[in-house]
Amino acid sequence: MGLLSDPNRRRALISLLTRLNSPICVVCYMAGVAWFMGLAFEPFTLRTYMSENAMGSTMVEERFPAGERALTTGREFSAHKKKAGGMPVDWLVKTMQARGLEVFTQRFSRKLPFPDENKERYMVKGTNVYGILRAPRAPRTEALVLSAPCTPGDSNNQAVGLLLGLAQYFRNQIYWAKDIIFLVNEHDLIGMQAWLEGYHHTNTTGMDWSPLQGRGGSIQAALSLELSSDVITSMDLVLEGLNGQLPNLDLANLFYAFCQKIGVLCTIQGKLQRNDWDSVSGYSHSVQTMMLMVMKQASGRPWGDHGLFLRYHIEAASIKGINSFRQYKTDVTTIGRLLEGMYRKLNNLLEPFGLLLTDYMLILTLLLHLTVVQALDLWVQLATPPPRTEDGITDKEQVRHTYYFRVLSVLTPLVISHLTGVALYTLPIQFQEMAVEQFPVSETEAVVLTAIGVYTAGLALPHNTHRLLSGEGTEQGWRVLKLVAVLYLAVLLGCTALINFSLGFILALTLVPVAAFVTPHVPKVLSAFILVILSPACTLLFSVFFFQELQELPVSFQEGWLLYLSVISQGILDHFLYGSLVYPLIALLVYPCWLLFWNILFWK
Repeated sequence: MGLLSDPNRRRALISLLTRLNSPICVVCYMAGVAWFMGLAFEPFTLRTYMSENAMGSTMVEERFPAGERALTTGREFSAHKKKAGGMPVDWLVKTMQARGLEVFTQRFSRKLPFPDENKERYMVKGTNVYGILRAPRAPRTEALVLSAPCTPGDSNNQAVGLLLGLAQYFRNQIYWAKDIIFLVNEHDLIGMQAWLEGYHHTNTTGMDWSPLQGRGGSIQAALSLELSSDVITSMDLVLEGLNGQLPNLDLANLFYAFCQKIGVLCTIQGKLQRNDWDSVSGYSHSVQTMMLMVMKQASGRPWGDHGLFLRYHIEAASIKGINSFRQYKTDVTTIGRLLEGMYRKLNNLLEPFGLLLTDYMLILTLLLHLTVVQALDLWVQLATPPPRTEDGITDKEQVRHTYYFRVLSVLTPLVISHLTGVALYTLPIQFQEMAVEQFPVSETEAVVLTAIGVYTAGLALPHNTHRLLSGEGTEQGWRVLKLVAVLYLAVLLGCTALINFSLGFILALTLVPVAAFVTPHVPKVLSAFILVILSPACTLLFSVFFFQELQELPVSFQEGWLLYLSVISQGILDHFLYGSLVYPLIALLVYPCWLLFWNILFWK
């Protein structure tokens, strides 16, 4: 405390920090990136463990025998689906009732804000069918869910067949302490959203659905099953949910433990774990797997039907059967035993899953430390005493004018930048009909092109906005604006990381260097080019190409550009359909914050 209370020592400390400003920023930034890359190095990672005692042992004898019968049921489902041209509701109801379940249906409809060209739908109508196996040995206050989406074509028929086979097998067991709900949902995530809203008596997306006539207990866990082949080479575990949410690690560890016990290959991001972590290829494999998960989390979209359960604090995951070139084969009976073992262990849960904490926030702290140092440096520069007159007396009128100008120099670009963000958020949807009438484009193309147009036009609006009310800018003016922008960025990235760490990390990786170097005195053309390259739109474009490379599916620039436009449209749809926060976050907060730095660069 003596160091800070002594004015001389305090000035010496501040002088040291400002003098070492640049080296400290570089060291903190590089340390944050290095720490993040170290997460893929096995000796630096925590070993997996079970925090829930009920999940700690896999001493369960799995006896599910009806794999072939499940495949036969799947083929019957496929035939009735083709005959009905969609969900065979009547057949599913009769089949579930024949297996001793309480069967109910739910109708739903949803009009999309603009057509989803990827799945060729606009006005969506469908029916969910679910059956409840009541717990014979408990007061029926808790439940588990096993779901299988009804998808177009021949995909996922085996999953529905296995679901019905497990329902019949579970019906003959007497040890269930929780209700088990077997759900077949139509229209993938839209149907699942309707069912979850009906089950929890909420309506957050404006969807029309009929109330559920049957209901189980409070849902503790859920699995979504996706099988499209009679023979499986590996089971892929999908964890990423809405807004980057992940289920409790115990659920993932439980699945991996049963895969090892039964002899099923378990993959994450479609990749097997490797033991040669000390080799370059082994570390590269780990980095690739980690970055795939980071990119999927940062997208904010649910990567399976399980992703919508997480918003209701229900631990859930999707399990996908993969039939690849691997020689190792697994039949449906083995997959059924895997699911039987997992549900028997989940049946033993006496309380909800515990919370597992991580130290990933230290990485973001190192990156954001740069903004703190920058803010301190700017604050010291702004704290310089006001100029004095020839007789040594401060000109009070000049002081008043200085503070007045500082307020205007901050408020004007701040307000205009955020109004631009509001336009980016609202205009693409509202002006789609006008754009379709004026230009030969579809409604989806109109929404995407309007968003790109507003984004590009926004680069000119805040440019030198301080002149609107106060004439030419001053050195003090841009420093005040940068101080506000740097603190704004630090708070924004910190809050984003609390919701979606991967998104916060990617934004910090690109925006923090912008906050470090941008001033009105750097070369304009080169700095403007760098600033555009590090803007949110270009970050998204680079992420599309990087994601394709990680999946080992490289694309040409034209194909990547089309994927980029598709990602924008899907991001807007995910926000209006499921409540994804990425699009409003970028439009209303991140983009205006970046515009403040753009305004600082062209300050005169």
